[in-house]
Amino acid sequence: MALNCGILGLPNVGKSTIFSALCSTPVETTKYPSSIVKANVGVINVPDPRLERLTSIFFPKKTIHATMEFVDIAGLVKGASRGSGLGNQFLSNIRDSAVYIHVVRCFEDSEILHVNDKIDPASDMETIDIELALADMHTLSRRRERAEKEMKNKAEKKNAEFVLNVLDKISPALENAQGVRTLDFNDAEKAAIYDCHFITAKPQLYVCNVDEAAIRNNTVVNPHVEAVKKRAEKEGTMAVSICGKFEAELAAIEDQEEKTAFLEDLGLKETGLSSLIHSAYKLLGLCTFFTTGEDECRAWTIRTGDTAPKAAGAIHTDFEKGFIKAEVYTCDDIFQYGSEAKIREAGKYRLEGKEYIVKDGDVIFFKFNV
Repeated sequence: MALNCGILGLPNVGKSTIFSALCSTPVETTKYPSSIVKANVGVINVPDPRLERLTSIFFPKKTIHATMEFVDIAGLVKGASRGSGLGNQFLSNIRDSAVYIHVVRCFEDSEILHVNDKIDPASDMETIDIELALADMHTLSRRRERAEKEMKNKAEKKNAEFVLNVLDKISPALENAQGVRTLDFNDAEKAAIYDCHFITAKPQLYVCNVDEAAIRNNTVVNPHVEAVKKRAEKEGTMAVSICGKFEAELAAIEDQEEKTAFLEDLGLKETGLSSLIHSAYKLLGLCTFFTTGEDECRAWTIRTGDTAPKAAGAIHTDFEKGFIKAEVYTCDDIFQYGSEAKIREAGKYRLEGKEYIVKDGDVIFFKFNV
């Protein structure tokens, strides 16, 4: 499972700088409000110290990380849903993303112009909320028209009525610039609007782009960051603080020991980008299991709560179809005992069946027969 994240926000909030740091890919940036037509796309390895430790134990020929795809979506402006700026060109990029990362400018810099000439996170977030809600209202209108036509067909009338009822439930929320994700739906309602692919139904994670001073002295309260955190808490989501400029400079350091020392000097355990990635995993309810051996050590992404056969299917559909059992131990087990033989001796090596719920950090060998 490759996680796709769309990075959006107003122009000049630091989206492209953060994207460059994430993907180690230089992209065009400017001090002036602008919108680049073409979205930048990059795939990165998900940092996971557990995978590195497994590699140091098994010495495989290959080490394969879980991956995430990031899309740097063109900056949105007020009126985008009605054609201003790039208009609707950004919509397909957002709809293809599993989660969108809303970057909010939380730093002052007179040399980098703000599209509204002032730093006001609450206003910036509201602008994005309105534009996405308006875009979804357009989608809702088209779906309503189709359902109303289906009402004239006796065979389709019952289903069309149900769809219209769900749309009626959604409409007031969008009119108030509230996301579809704020509403509760049962399984039948979710199925009825699945083909709408509402943008505001997607999970949203906020990123506060701060300056280097805020990173170096994180005990100082940043009122801009507090405004974003307040919004995130109200929506039941998360807000991560990142200094895009700092992260870009850190990403340019190739020596891992030098990079680690640099972080330690600042009192940081991990980069802001690692925190962002882990937050996205948590928001989407994802977890990681591992496979090991002489050929490769690999991290696999699954949904929290997946059973052993479902996890096996992440490797190959035949593994799921012909699942027999799973041989399981944890990363902590191998780190403590040092070898699979000693794990067996300690009674930590387990055989699990079809009902087993895979845990984050499990190391699994699947047995199957097709």
